[in-house]
Amino acid sequence: MLVLPSILTNTEARDALGELLQALAGQAAGAAPLVVDASPLKQFDTSALAVLLACQRQAQACGRSLVLHQAPAKLQALAKLYGVEVFLPTDTAV
Repeated sequence: MLVLPSILTNTEARDALGELLQALAGQAAGAAPLVVDASPLKQFDTSALAVLLACQRQAQACGRSLVLHQAPAKLQALAKLYGVEVFLPTDTAV
């Protein structure tokens, strides 16, 4: 399980993405979904969606899907507003 930071705005996005992709690279490819714990997120903007979508693309390249665990309602609403919620399913949707 990958864990998001508590703050994920434009300022933190590049570093957060690098850390998440590095952690993902250390995991085995396979059919099991990549679970990303979003519960620590307290302050974020649309950059969080960009980071998550990049992780989703990398997981897909490894033959895995991505599932958000305990995504804040505001993050889910933001994903829906931008029409990307289908790419970032929550663990309640699986």
